Amino acid sequence: MSIFLGANRYGKAETRLVRVVRDGDVHHLKDVNVSSSLSGDMAAAHLTGDNSRVLPTDTQKNTVYAFAKQHGVDQIEDFAALLARHFVKEQPSIHHARVEIEEYAWDRRGGHSFVRRGGEVRTCLVHHDRDGRTSVVSGLKGLVVLNTTGSEFHGFVVDGYTTLQPTTDRVLATAVDARWRHAGEEGDYAGSYAAVRERMLEAFAGTYSLSLQQTLYAMGERVLESCPEVCEIRFAMPNRHHFLVDLSPFGLDNDNEVFYAADRPYGLIEGSVLREGAPDAGFAWE
Repeated sequence: MSIFLGANRYGKAETRLVRVVRDGDVHHLKDVNVSSSLSGDMAAAHLTGDNSRVLPTDTQKNTVYAFAKQHGVDQIEDFAALLARHFVKEQPSIHHARVEIEEYAWDRRGGHSFVRRGGEVRTCLVHHDRDGRTSVVSGLKGLVVLNTTGSEFHGFVVDGYTTLQPTTDRVLATAVDARWRHAGEEGDYAGSYAAVRERMLEAFAGTYSLSLQQTLYAMGERVLESCPEVCEIRFAMPNRHHFLVDLSPFGLDNDNEVFYAADRPYGLIEGSVLREGAPDAGFAWE
């Protein structure tokens, strides 16, 4: 029986970085979480314990902090690409770098005072390899949205275990996790992020929904129609169920007014929407 080493990578996960830029009395804040992962000609570290080709994860962490000082942190996609290209360029044993960043937004409340914006987190995932190929995936997670009406769910499969009742008027709520792949290696990431986010919200609010699946597709379709730099978008959308409370024991009617918001279990709807002719994804989603 032959035994061999399979795919492997290593890195420093969740390096927390806060970068403050002081522009006189007005300060600017960038709050991010950086994870790097490297792969290449490093099998000996697994097979014989030879670390001569391993760049320590502590060094990866230090590089994040040093680059934040030297280059600043503007768009997280650009910062991730800068790090990924550096690791591959500087170390012959590293053939592929993966850098993922989460950004936490703060709202200004004065020259140097800020309030953390709750919930939604901006994300990116950048790959770069020794062949010079770079892929950029932007995204967000935890975008909580809700429609109080304009949603139905009926006509589904019924078997011996089905208790769910069809409805023609329900609350539709979800926390959107979305990631979108850019067709090119560079772009206006700030403008693109704002546009993609707005198109998703427009589609969620404007779609008369017969299922969360239909809403998911409408959101992706709206993004691809309006944002030519995006070639594919993927969603994970939990169905945050809102159930009518039975008020009849108290002699009260409940005309879609009082709900119980259930946190679990929940339906999880996932799907991707692609542009025809989109370039091959390669390693973009790994």
